[in-house]
Amino acid sequence: MRIPFVGSEAVAAGHLTRSQLRHRYRPIYHGVYVPLRHAVSLRERILGAILASPGAVIAGVAASALHGAQWVDDDVPVELIGTARRQRGLIVRAETLHEDEVTTVAGIPVTTLERTAFDLARHLPRGKAVERLDALSRARRFSVEDVMLIAKSHPGVRGLRRLRVALPLVDGGAESLPETRLRLLFVDAGLPHPTTQFTIYDHDGSYVRRIDMCWEEFKVGAEYDGEQHLTSRPQYVLDVRVNRILHRLGWHVMHVVKEDRAAEIVAEARTALLARGWQPSPRNRRNGRLAGP
Repeated sequence: MRIPFVGSEAVAAGHLTRSQLRHRYRPIYHGVYVPLRHAVSLRERILGAILASPGAVIAGVAASALHGAQWVDDDVPVELIGTARRQRGLIVRAETLHEDEVTTVAGIPVTTLERTAFDLARHLPRGKAVERLDALSRARRFSVEDVMLIAKSHPGVRGLRRLRVALPLVDGGAESLPETRLRLLFVDAGLPHPTTQFTIYDHDGSYVRRIDMCWEEFKVGAEYDGEQHLTSRPQYVLDVRVNRILHRLGWHVMHVVKEDRAAEIVAEARTALLARGWQPSPRNRRNGRLAGP
């Protein structure tokens, strides 16, 4: 039998007895089963959601994963658009879907790339929305204009204000969720929007490093250092050598770790930018302090 499966169908086909179904398998949704100790993947939960809700379309974060977006946990709630039964692990939205807003991925009905972006921007809080939109854009580039065309075809739909706030902040250059958070931290502090994934070369044209984000004009950059920078000796040695070259080239590159305080990160970036000639606009000042946009 394929996993997951509809329990009643398996019993009717003679593959299992009701006793076997009850003692050897467990439901992940109403009527949909997997082996008792089976670790269920996100894809299996998506397939199970379709079995539990015939006619529904996968949407939201789960849809972004089907389109190739990374950093989606296996236990994320699966979002559906349709008239499915509401139950644990499913988010059901009774919304209008136009025919050209639905496609299939590996045989699974799913919202199109642009409709997926439209839903993520409307239904998630700003920070989470930009994280998921960045991940989606990194996997498959989408046009903000095309997403706004979808908005025009759904006048008055819930969440349009969130959409207009989140979409201009999308940057497919982010290579992790923490990188998106770091970029938003700078933007919200009133600093210029940084360029993502910028490649630095030495004077002779040789490659030095591609950094997570930077303000090229001022030679100020920032990198989010994940666990690999702490556990890999070769990575650490490489970082030390590259940082020497960056210093020689006149770059100030911040290395941010998850334990850093937001205020200290912003202060370092702001100090470096001001020291190198950045002049904040008057509208970004409030009582002598930088304010968000």
